[in-house]
Amino acid sequence: MSADGKRHIVAGGGQFKFNAVGVYEMSPLVECMLDLTGKDHPRVCILNTALGDDPRLYVACYAAFSGTRVVPSHLALFPMPNVLDPRQHLLSQDVVIVGGGSVANEVAVWRTHGLDLAFREAWERGIVLGGVSAGAICWFEAGTTDSFGKDLRPFTAGLGLLSGSYCPHYDSEERRRPTMHRLVGDGSIPAGWAADDRVAMHFVDDELSEVVTDRTDGASAFRIDRDSSGNVTEAPVDTRVLAS
Repeated sequence: MSADGKRHIVAGGGQFKFNAVGVYEMSPLVECMLDLTGKDHPRVCILNTALGDDPRLYVACYAAFSGTRVVPSHLALFPMPNVLDPRQHLLSQDVVIVGGGSVANEVAVWRTHGLDLAFREAWERGIVLGGVSAGAICWFEAGTTDSFGKDLRPFTAGLGLLSGSYCPHYDSEERRRPTMHRLVGDGSIPAGWAADDRVAMHFVDDELSEVVTDRTDGASAFRIDRDSSGNVTEAPVDTRVLAS
């Protein structure tokens, strides 16, 4: 739970931090989420639904948390839930982190298991929610996704805890920016936000509170809007660089 009792979502543009040999390690962005709980040993649940609950990802996440202050667990839904009561498991956490992959498949499976309602309940209780890529888009109404094939398409079935749309990988995938502009411009998705890889947007209740990154090369986040004539504007958001 959050220390201040408010609702928190930390939406990351993409990628956890990797060490020199390509293995997950604790990221300053995750540390920010842990700090929101005010607890010495926060309970953290990982979901990798968007990649079919690949067990290798869970092993990597447990390894990254090994020796840290985190009390880790995971919630898998394939081939069946790994806990007796998924809702209660989520509601017993301090932080929930969702990985990337197919946001369309992820949210569809969550709704099948009633987790769309459980996540809203968790959010309203002050459990810190977050994730990267699909694990960030899912909290919004809409976004850009490759869930339906190689071409980016609109996704409009998000959980809607936060209004508007979200676009990850803004600097690392060349089609993300033009697709986001086109989809907002033609009204396929509502105005919203975009973030570079390893940039996290922290929302408190319904408003953006801060943008942070563990990169030092100018990575940022952006507000994408549309006027009455369909013209799209993009404005960078002040971004704070975290200490490594």
